[in-house]
Amino acid sequence: MKRVVVTGIGALTPIGNSLSEFWEALKNGVSGSDFITKFDTEKFKTKFACEVKNYDSNKYFERKEANKIDVYSQYALIAAEEAIKDSGLNLDKIDKDHTGVILASGIGGLDTFYNQIKGFVLGDGTPRFSPYFIPKMISNIAAGLISMKYSFRGPSFSIVSACASSTNAIIDAVTYIKLGKASVFISGGSEAAINEPGIGGFNSMQALSTNNEEYKTASRPFDKTRDGFVMGEGAGALILEEYEHAKARGAKIYAEIIGIGMSSDAYHITA
Repeated sequence: MKRVVVTGIGALTPIGNSLSEFWEALKNGVSGSDFITKFDTEKFKTKFACEVKNYDSNKYFERKEANKIDVYSQYALIAAEEAIKDSGLNLDKIDKDHTGVILASGIGGLDTFYNQIKGFVLGDGTPRFSPYFIPKMISNIAAGLISMKYSFRGPSFSIVSACASSTNAIIDAVTYIKLGKASVFISGGSEAAINEPGIGGFNSMQALSTNNEEYKTASRPFDKTRDGFVMGEGAGALILEEYEHAKARGAKIYAEIIGIGMSSDAYHITA
């Protein structure tokens, strides 16, 4: 079995729009939770979430390009680019047939789905759907877009396992490398579901915290006063690399992944 190491990190999060901002905020105990700005929450039980702050797609994409991809995919592309730069990979020298992308999303392009369906329902019944509706919505498109952008021809797909999706994506990528099926993977996850159906749906499940008075500290999963989770969005990406491959190119190594474990989320769902 091959050894697997982490050689690059990228992050676009509610507490920082880059890896360095994210890390500094973590060290300083910054909370990403605040009142929702993406829609009017007057009639919603939960009025706060962990939104990515000061995000402007025009800083990262041409307007025409941004219109073709859901926000969750935009987040994923940004995090992946930072991870690649951080890793120091020379894309002209690596074997792209042996480089893959396994990037997860629990729900995919919910914003695109909601807006397209809303437009149809409020219309006169004419199916004026965008030709990008389905490609923007599906949960594996973020992995596909990353693969296409960098011409990576190794395995490319998404993992969906609710809250464990990104962890399972990393586990799959590690396994492929251990088995010698690839030398490099971009892995992690992306989510952008802070909208009316996202918040409303989880509210109906009584899964979200409604602690609107103490929203900064409402995320307290192991506390006896917990009352639900706090919705978040953003993306995180890792460059996972076969150890000898990383060593041969003189890469900096953040960590080695020496073990993986998987369990079922079914009890949590049915509970």
